[in-house]
Amino acid sequence: MLGTNEIINTAWRKGLAVPAFNIPYLPMMEPVIGAVRAEDAFALIEVARLEWIKFEAGGTAAVAREFKRWADTEHVRLHLDHIPVVDEDGVEVDYLSIIQEAIGLGYQSVMVDGSRLNLEDNIEATRQAAVLAHAAGVPIEAELGAVLGHEAGPLPPYEELFASGQGFTHLEEARRFVQETGCDWLSVAIGNVHGAISGALKDQTKMAAKLDLDHLQKLREATNIPLVLHGGSGIPRDYVLGAIKAGIAKINVGTEIRQAYEKTLRSKGSVSAAQSAVYEHTRWLLCQHFGLSGDREKIGASVSTEE
Repeated sequence: MLGTNEIINTAWRKGLAVPAFNIPYLPMMEPVIGAVRAEDAFALIEVARLEWIKFEAGGTAAVAREFKRWADTEHVRLHLDHIPVVDEDGVEVDYLSIIQEAIGLGYQSVMVDGSRLNLEDNIEATRQAAVLAHAAGVPIEAELGAVLGHEAGPLPPYEELFASGQGFTHLEEARRFVQETGCDWLSVAIGNVHGAISGALKDQTKMAAKLDLDHLQKLREATNIPLVLHGGSGIPRDYVLGAIKAGIAKINVGTEIRQAYEKTLRSKGSVSAAQSAVYEHTRWLLCQHFGLSGDREKIGASVSTEE
């Protein structure tokens, strides 16, 4: 079968994208994978460290076990999302050991997040993680710039953030970062924000973030690797489609399907009903919002190759 890196690069070259769905609750795994299969799409199923620290994902091993119950490699692969060097609460994380554990469990791609470090330290942390991942034949995603939203407390007014370009990924830094780290994909900040994860904020409707597509196009030219859009929930469709054309090859989605699960579970008290809500919303996202139904063959995910 084609490797995950080859699939992401094919999507990038063709102006397509691969959605990546976060799993903060293990019962979400079955309906998300079922929805991807029903739409004949291809997606990454992913878990971030915060989803077993602040939610109920259970950890890398628990997610890997649940993934293997439902997965088929023509439609989904398993990705390790956000493993921070320093987390959203300012705690230093033993990130290399988590990445190593995930690779041993069969995760087919991984992410290191040194975005809370200065540029030099982010380069060094990412370089170390890339050496580890590449030794195992696994592609690695990194982050440069500040995709806000996971930190405690309210964000500054969004329009002020966007107008000032605060936290946006800088072009020359991105060029140097990719060259010196050897990362395969790069998560960039172009106006996108993560969904809130703490307190009452985690239940609120996510703001409709804008994207600076001109800046994104320049980042594509500066880096010449697939770019990743974190905080994909709630972004207006025109911006999303424009971002795909401008170099985004992977789109992370967490808040929308998490809230569908949580709200239905609270209102109906039924895991089965919550799973149905996730299934329907994931299908809607794939078909109506992202327009990725039937893209599996276009990006080569159905092609078998010699191992």
